[in-house]
Amino acid sequence: MRRYKRIVVKVGTKVITAEDRKLDTERIGEIASQISAIMDEGTEVILVTSGAIGAGMSILNIKKRSADLTELQATAAIGQSHLMRLYGEYFKKRKINVGQILLTQEDFNDRKRYLNIKHTINALLRHKAVPVINENDTVATEEIKCGDNDRLSSLVADLCGADMLIMLTDVDGLLDENGRTIESVGEITQDILKLGGKSRCDLGTGGMATKIDAALAVTRAGIDCVIANGKTEMVLVRIVIKGENIGTAFKGKKEKFIAKKRWIAFSSKTKGAIRIDEGAEEALKKNKSLLASGIAAVEGSFDPGDVVAITDASGKEVARGVVSYSSAEVSKIKGMKTADFKAALGYKGRDEVVHKDNLVIL
Repeated sequence: MRRYKRIVVKVGTKVITAEDRKLDTERIGEIASQISAIMDEGTEVILVTSGAIGAGMSILNIKKRSADLTELQATAAIGQSHLMRLYGEYFKKRKINVGQILLTQEDFNDRKRYLNIKHTINALLRHKAVPVINENDTVATEEIKCGDNDRLSSLVADLCGADMLIMLTDVDGLLDENGRTIESVGEITQDILKLGGKSRCDLGTGGMATKIDAALAVTRAGIDCVIANGKTEMVLVRIVIKGENIGTAFKGKKEKFIAKKRWIAFSSKTKGAIRIDEGAEEALKKNKSLLASGIAAVEGSFDPGDVVAITDASGKEVARGVVSYSSAEVSKIKGMKTADFKAALGYKGRDEVVHKDNLVIL
């Protein structure tokens, strides 16, 4: 049995919601108890929890999730404080402190902010506290959408160097075409992705598809992943401490990207796209940098230092990387040799539009 030094536990909304649609405080207490037991065994735990909007709906006696963004943000603001109070009270009974961290995608897009999150989490863990992380729904706009905390948990697992991500949901794991739980997945193929479907509910925002996407991201970072039913008795203790096979397990890859390239590939969102020709595509596959001479077109708006998608002639994304020039500048120099940059831009910049050290083949 593998000994895990650091794990991330993601708790879905429906795991901590009772049949009457109110927060299941007993379940929250059980989760806190199991995490405490795991910590007693020497494993550090980071908790990514959904439920702020569900908690706010319960407090405000709202029966149906609103489609209005402002209402969702207000509901989340009320629910988040209530959710944190419950976690704080249950962990305090076990003499464990909690630290709240609310994040948006912008915290991951900026490399310095990304690293600061890592330092904050490490500091909390040094104090034997549990970082309790959620999407900052009170200010997020695009982020309040399907799969927000599934993806968030995978980003957190990668940035903090976790050994395992456990995503607790309301089903027993990934189901095959006959409704049977798949115990383990060696490779996440297109057939596996199809099994995820496009499910969603009116309390939470994720589905199995977003969990498989999260599993794909963390396994590429060498992190083991398990999708399991959060209402299974002592599920966390049985998985982490006893080593039982519960739910669906995804094994982390032995060969993985270095940390910076994982950030480029999975953690940041692209700000625009650069379409390249066949010659440039072949060069990228041979570990070459992207030069202006191979660029056919520019899409969207981006600045130097942003992560951009790199697409082939059909528009399919084949790579992504940190760009050295703005979209306006790339539009001026596309198709040119580096010797012509000064005449087009008024200055001589870098030879590479995207350097190979800042580029990932997908």
